[in-house]
Amino acid sequence: MIRIGLISDTHGHFPTSVFKYFEECDEIWHAGDIGNIEVLESLRNFRPTRAVYGNIDGHEIRQETSEHLIFTLEGIKVLITHIGGYPGRYSPHARQFIDREKPTLFICGHSHILKVMPDPARPGLLHMNPGAAGIHGFHKVLTVLRFTIDSGKISNLQAIELGERGKMEISE
Repeated sequence: MIRIGLISDTHGHFPTSVFKYFEECDEIWHAGDIGNIEVLESLRNFRPTRAVYGNIDGHEIRQETSEHLIFTLEGIKVLITHIGGYPGRYSPHARQFIDREKPTLFICGHSHILKVMPDPARPGLLHMNPGAAGIHGFHKVLTVLRFTIDSGKISNLQAIELGERGKMEISE
């Protein structure tokens, strides 16, 4: 059993409450637009972290991460990328990747919209976007996801609202 904290679109800042919500997590996954190397290091110092870079991430973060991650954990094949869309509206690149790799779990960020949904065109595929945990963007509430992977099953999925943008203690 592995407990995952999923975060995206920190854009260089995130609420310190993330550490409280991810306290029992075994790993943190970041779906891109990290913003600066300090955010990545802060997460890595807290828990083992898997991360992809996003469209706003510079050279330093791109050296430490990759554009896509594909791995299997506890019987779940995971594909993480930053810009991917969602079922019925995948980006062409993401659709090709999904059709080739056939993941069980497809994770992306970019939209700043928290969304978890199965893909009706691809039975057995679950899409997750944790929304945005940073202070830049159009979103009003900062969000993350937390879930468990155990023996080929995803369970205990929780959407967590960290608070309204501008009204919490932020890590730089």
